[in-house]
Amino acid sequence: MSRARSVLYLPASNARAVEKARGLACDVAVLDLEDAVAPEMKAEARAAAVAAAREGGFGPRLGVRINGLDTPWGADDLAALRDAPVDLIVAPKVENAATVRALSDAMRPSVELWAMIETPRALVDLRDIVEAGGALKGLMLGVNDLAKDLKIGAALDREPLKPWLAAVVTHARANSLSAIDGVFNRIKDEAGFGAECAQGRLYGFDGKSLIHPSQIEGANAAFGPTAEEIAWARRVVAAFAAPEAEGLGVLRVEGEMVERLHLAAAQDLLAEL
Repeated sequence: MSRARSVLYLPASNARAVEKARGLACDVAVLDLEDAVAPEMKAEARAAAVAAAREGGFGPRLGVRINGLDTPWGADDLAALRDAPVDLIVAPKVENAATVRALSDAMRPSVELWAMIETPRALVDLRDIVEAGGALKGLMLGVNDLAKDLKIGAALDREPLKPWLAAVVTHARANSLSAIDGVFNRIKDEAGFGAECAQGRLYGFDGKSLIHPSQIEGANAAFGPTAEEIAWARRVVAAFAAPEAEGLGVLRVEGEMVERLHLAAAQDLLAEL
């Protein structure tokens, strides 16, 4: 599973933003054909996304968010991207397994599908969606649309959304999918962004959707291992590698009982460095 600590959206129709994205430190750059593009600009943005992908030069993994298959533009988006060198397709408002299968059938086999979970219907049918298989490799929580459709009140700690934060991560983990937290809208609120990143990591998300390059550094730090976590992982690996640990399932490391499941987690963490 590739790292996805920072997933930055940018309008495919904004040539300057696309060019800048080539050198950004985000893990994934997503050229947006949906919310960020007005209806009269959809065809132009689609052509720009394909041209940018073919030109290449992106440091981050490259994705494109298409329009929904139930819109006048979704099928054309998929057809245009079929042979474009992108790493993943982000599909908005996925609500059922049939959509996952239809998208997978229309995509090049090597391309990943990330499904946006952003409606009440998607939450109700979440298990069917994640078990549809196909090209599905990730879930992205669409917090703005979800909050609107659920008619929930605003809360800085996302109290009304907490059950769904946990649900998305649970279903992702049960099916070996990436889980990406939703966007944080207040670009100037660095403290709020940091707190929400910390909450997302606490709930188990792999990374966060971003709307501005200024959020990349904070997301990378929040969803990457800390120096203390790296040091602890190395101590655990070293403890189990010691001759006296051979055949043992449980060790004491600095006063803490550590099992082989902790060893596996430590090895996974160090493998990401």
